[in-house]
Amino acid sequence: MSKQNKAICADSLRNRILSLDLEAGSDIDEVGLSHEYGISRTPLREILHLLAGDGYVRLEENRGAKVASMDLSVMRVFFQTAPLVYCTVARQAAECRTSTQVAALKEIQRAFTASASRGEVGETALLNHRFHEQIGQMADNPYLMASLKRMLIDHTRLSQTFFNPRSKLDQNRISQSVDQHDAMISAIEGGEPSLAIDLTLQHWDLSRNEMEKYVRPDPLPIDVISMKDRLNAF
Repeated sequence: MSKQNKAICADSLRNRILSLDLEAGSDIDEVGLSHEYGISRTPLREILHLLAGDGYVRLEENRGAKVASMDLSVMRVFFQTAPLVYCTVARQAAECRTSTQVAALKEIQRAFTASASRGEVGETALLNHRFHEQIGQMADNPYLMASLKRMLIDHTRLSQTFFNPRSKLDQNRISQSVDQHDAMISAIEGGEPSLAIDLTLQHWDLSRNEMEKYVRPDPLPIDVISMKDRLNAF
């Protein structure tokens, strides 16, 4: 199998994990994927080892591969750490950006805006991933970039909820997210690190509550609560 074909397969699996087509914590069917992609088990395992190194997959000895989980312990660390990393990345991006990098960020933003307006949930989430990854590239810090890439895996999976509006209020949040991206670009391009940090925190706060729904149970229906009250009366 050529390096190009391996890269195509790896990119496909990354996108399927980010879009939750391959569910968090699920077992990876190596036989099924081998047939689906028309490759043998050996190159597939090489690809899975690559994805494991990036944080998309977890390899367990004698138990095969699993998609990286998003259990409560993982999510706790994510919500504690993400704003720290994003703000530091934004600050350094505003200090280190180049005109070529800013142009690339604007191009991603144009695609993101168009996708959001069409209501393309999966595509919008992936473009949001690319937007924040590009800011990481602009920060020019390999230590931060490693942390950012790992966090973006979970952020993008969680953002499938954010970019799937169920009400007018949800749609307004998405529109506000688009506007915040534009403001972040202006701050980074203008070399304003303090402003970039403030905007990044606002952007994080906008999406945090929606993403937290992933780990919060849905409230009990009113009829169930009423039944519980009646039972407690006996």
